[in-house]
Amino acid sequence: MTTTTPSVELSGITKRFPGVVANRDVNIKAQAGHVHAIVGENGAGKSTLMNILYGLLRPDEGTIHVDGREVSFASPSDAIAAGIGMVHQHFKLADNFTVLENVVLGAEPTRGGRLDFEAARQRITEISQRYGLEVETDALVEELGVGDRQRVEILKVLYRGARILILDEPTAVLVPQEVDELFDALRELKGEGLTVIFISHKLDEVLSVADEITVIRRGTTVTTVEDPRSVTARQLAELMVGSELPVPELRESTVQDRVMLTADGLTLTLPDGRTVLSDVTFSIRSGEILGIAGVEGNGQAELVEAVMGVRRPTSGTVHLGGEDVSHWSTRQRREAGLAYIPEDRTRSALLLEAPLWENRMLGHQTMAPNARGPLLNRGGARADTERIVREYDVRTPSIDVAASALSGGNQQKLIVGREMTGEPQVLVAAHPTRGVDVGAQAAIWEHIRNARAAGLAVLLISADLDELIGMSDRLTVIFRGQLVADFDPRQVTPQQLGSAMTGAGEAA
Repeated sequence: MTTTTPSVELSGITKRFPGVVANRDVNIKAQAGHVHAIVGENGAGKSTLMNILYGLLRPDEGTIHVDGREVSFASPSDAIAAGIGMVHQHFKLADNFTVLENVVLGAEPTRGGRLDFEAARQRITEISQRYGLEVETDALVEELGVGDRQRVEILKVLYRGARILILDEPTAVLVPQEVDELFDALRELKGEGLTVIFISHKLDEVLSVADEITVIRRGTTVTTVEDPRSVTARQLAELMVGSELPVPELRESTVQDRVMLTADGLTLTLPDGRTVLSDVTFSIRSGEILGIAGVEGNGQAELVEAVMGVRRPTSGTVHLGGEDVSHWSTRQRREAGLAYIPEDRTRSALLLEAPLWENRMLGHQTMAPNARGPLLNRGGARADTERIVREYDVRTPSIDVAASALSGGNQQKLIVGREMTGEPQVLVAAHPTRGVDVGAQAAIWEHIRNARAAGLAVLLISADLDELIGMSDRLTVIFRGQLVADFDPRQVTPQQLGSAMTGAGEAA
């Protein structure tokens, strides 16, 4: 056991909010030159803890030491001044700015009262080469892939002098090759003596990159694993949730003959002349899951919007249950049995300040039990919300609390329960388990599997390649708006999928 002074030490951290204790006597020591992973379920208190370390929240009890010196942060500026930087799960970049402009934003170098971008360019180039984070400084962020955007976020905190990096779910949207590149960069950072605090739900990745692992359950530290080689992913999962968890694995085929969803020749050209979908054609039968893999920004979002009726394609048709719905509104498609789990729950699936029972009605306000004729049925909506809370294990003190009060995993289980209600014919599931813990992930997989067995047709879009391989009956890859490769999920590896997603692979 090391006796050196920790780079970061959190001692007895406790944080209370009205009606809940988010952190209770949390203790963590992270060493310089190490990757220290923190794992736990959604709602376990990881985000609260990192917000305390980054100065966004102040603890009610406990102390923070940086390099042996006790500190107290009133704001992120204080944390940055102490050498702490945070890379958030959802990137905070200005798409219409260049890489250089994003990196220096708020910390612009000056000479003689004028901006000195040449000095900034030299420093960014030096940092990027030193840590293996090369990216074109004059490129617009909107033109970058996800992996490059993440490098920009890391460059931002290194540019500000960070020696302690907090990475929140850094691999959530990366393909395997990009994960390998990130981990190479982390090893470079370690080699230079930096401290990396790594938060992730992907336990296999945690085991491959971490030097120590702290497990948090229900707001408190359970244990710190000082030798990750001594545990397996399943043992970590058991420490996190108290039991072993299933893998995303389908049982016997349930595919039936009836075609439930067809896209035929979908093409979408934007007003600026860019074609984001080109002749996309597929069909999904009852009891079948079609998985679509692709690096973000290759047309997945536009495809989902075209299927849901949010965006009208330039050409092509959509058929639902054999009927042409191409000119139907989103509401009409929903009433015909099209369910939808959006990729961004906070922007597209929930009213965060509304109570759970009102969120249960979203997108279903014209259908029972939320409506009785032309009128809303509040009693029916409330009763059905109570049912969803029970059946989908949504952990909440009441259906009257705001959706913002729930952890990400519980928000997602509420959405899944809402969309599975009413026996839909087709489910469009965009990243259904993104940012949720292993317990919520397993529960969502099980609900989708059961609905598939009952005849539900599912269009599954995900950045989690293990999820796609384990859950899909068929797999296809979207690249630059086209479906370019088909795979048998039983015979493909994540590396083969990742290769096809980046345009380097060949169709099966």
